[in-house]
Amino acid sequence: MAKNQYFEGVGRRKTSMARVRVVSGKAVSTINGVPFNEYLKVGEDANETLKPISAVGLDGKVYYTAKVAGGGLSGQIGAIQLGLGRALYVMDPEFKPALRKAGYVTRDSRMVERKKYNQVKARKKPQFSKR
Repeated sequence: MAKNQYFEGVGRRKTSMARVRVVSGKAVSTINGVPFNEYLKVGEDANETLKPISAVGLDGKVYYTAKVAGGGLSGQIGAIQLGLGRALYVMDPEFKPALRKAGYVTRDSRMVERKKYNQVKARKKPQFSKR
């Protein structure tokens, strides 16, 4: 791999979108220009984003930079995971079976259902009174 060469993947989850670049080398992974463990304050959340890298056995050999927009933290973490998975199998197509088995290749298409008129929420309706 040439110097400064990166592999890019786009991930989406709920209303979040992440553009992730994977670079070989040792550096701190960043999200929106901030180190990932500062951006994701809870330790488990920070480790969730590194799982696709450890699924293919590249711990400490690559790092990522991600630009994330929209949604909340759980959606952003899912978007980063999908973007990382896509970038890793662009880097080496042999990683795809391991990433697919771990679930980092499939887009989670679940979205929030819209609120309907004359209803309290998407499915909750006003209380019914017989009399």
